[in-house]
Parts: sequence; C-alpha cells; structure tokens
Amino acid sequence: MNQQVMLRKLQKMQKEMMDTQKEIDETVFTASAGGVLTVEVYGTKELKAVKVAKDFEAEGEEDFEMLSDMIVAACNEAYRLIDKTTKEKMAKYQALMGGFGGGLF
Repeated sequence: MNQQVMLRKLQKMQKEMMDTQKEIDETVFTASAGGVLTVEVYGTKELKAVKVAKDFEAEGEEDFEMLSDMIVAACNEAYRLIDKTTKEKMAKYQALMGGFGGGLF
C-alpha cells in the first residue's frame, strides 16, 4: 500500500477516534441509588448534578451517612457505565491499531 494512502487512512481514523471521544465526553451518564437520588456525570467523569428525591427526609445523622453512601455508590456506577461505553466505542480503533505495534489505550 502506498504511504500517502496509508497516511490518509490513519488521519481519517484519528479524526473518527477524536470525534468518538468527544461524543463520549459530552454525553451525560445517569445512575441512581436506593431510589432516593440520581447523579448525572459527563463522559469526562465530571459530576454534573446530584438530585435527591423531594420526599427524602433525614431524621438523623444516620440518614445523612446513608445519603452520602448512596451518592458514592451512584457516582461509582456512573463511572463504570462511562468506562464500559468508552471501551465498547473505542474497541474497533484499538483492534485496528493493534496492527501498528500495539495498543494506544
């Protein structure tokens, strides 16, 4: 294969990879915990929002500890979803790049 043709293909693939990563970064991933709260996290893993159910009532310190634990759990679930989505969407590029000396990811 001609080097210029190969270079153009690599440049096209690089643009596609960058577009895919931008799409993931701009996506808002949502996760819930305990039916009490929902978190929204950008694909960059930046927290966008934490929404607590309007009917949630804290009656003591234990309720706030539970709420804190639910926030952590929901964020971790959102992060897992982001990682899974990223892996799935970027897998084809990783497979293609494997022929060029190994993984880039």
